[in-house]
Amino acid sequence: MGKNKLQKFADIETFSHVFQYPFGKLQSGAVFPYKGTWNSFFGNDNPIVLELGCGKGEYTVGLARKYPNKNFIGIDIKGARIWTGAKESNETGMKNVAFLRTDIELLNYFFGSNEVSEIWITFPDPQMKKVRKRLTSTRFMEEYGRIMRENGLLHLKTDSPFLYQYTLLMAQNNNLDIEQNTDDLYHTPNIDENLLSIQTYYEQQWLERGMNIKYIKLKLSSPAEWLEPDDIIEEDDYRSFNRSRRSANNQRTE
Repeated sequence: MGKNKLQKFADIETFSHVFQYPFGKLQSGAVFPYKGTWNSFFGNDNPIVLELGCGKGEYTVGLARKYPNKNFIGIDIKGARIWTGAKESNETGMKNVAFLRTDIELLNYFFGSNEVSEIWITFPDPQMKKVRKRLTSTRFMEEYGRIMRENGLLHLKTDSPFLYQYTLLMAQNNNLDIEQNTDDLYHTPNIDENLLSIQTYYEQQWLERGMNIKYIKLKLSSPAEWLEPDDIIEEDDYRSFNRSRRSANNQRTE
């Protein structure tokens, strides 16, 4: 492990708004202290909003600046990634931002019933071969429903045509209310300017390569039984390489 990464881990240990809670501790029966009481950490009753797979946290921090009357929590398993947004929000004294280092599968350990108002999923791996790992699969939707308020909002931004189509079909199969969807966010009229003004690291890459950004906003209800789509969806051909390999390949050819 490089010295730079070690320093980042050391830094986030000192940030009071970054929480790292080992799974082993949860297995031993320990209860995360803010489960069900995140508003006491923030010191207000404002809505709680999560960004799942937040990476460097630029979207979490950007949203927190745009919406000071909401509390934002960025979640990622990679501490060295979280460091960027955590450091920026710490240095600028932002009070409506926190970060949680954990697996998304463990959300139920950290949030109580009806505690979360919105979830953002920004540019996740579409997991074309593994439906249970897709962050908009019915498996995850059921998990989100355990912690979200009824009709809480879920936002997806993606460069993947596959994940976009899959998520639309999943929502339609389960009669979820789709409030907004577009397969070309930056060329759709009457779009909220806040959706365009905050860009993640990956979003900037995809835009530079001429890819369309897709966006879906839906209300998350709780059907009696979640139904997975059985439609055949065309896979993304450019997903033959993982993100890091594609980035390296693009750098060599540009």
